[in-house]
Amino acid sequence: MPGTRKLGRPTDQRRAMLRNLVTSFLESGRIETTVTRAKETRSMAEKMITLGKENTLHARRMALAYITKEDVVTKLFSEIAPKYADRNGGYTRILRTAPRRGDAAEMAILELV
Repeated sequence: MPGTRKLGRPTDQRRAMLRNLVTSFLESGRIETTVTRAKETRSMAEKMITLGKENTLHARRMALAYITKEDVVTKLFSEIAPKYADRNGGYTRILRTAPRRGDAAEMAILELV
């Protein structure tokens, strides 16, 4: 179930972190983070791409309420979402990488398919 991982942070910090992760992920198309953060980010990013496929004013405003940069929303609706018009979900991929050197946390690369 999405949104049930606490990620060791209070609710407001966790929401802000996920908003920033989703924004930077949609901006660059690829991020490297821990596996649990990647799984949470994937859930929200796929919801944003689904909103982009609707391409209505309401969907754009809902995306703007979550994504922190206006140019990323424009990119989402004009470039990213049309690529997945004929695809029903599964827009992202998580690739596990080597553990992080400092604390041996499981790392992963989250990217668009």
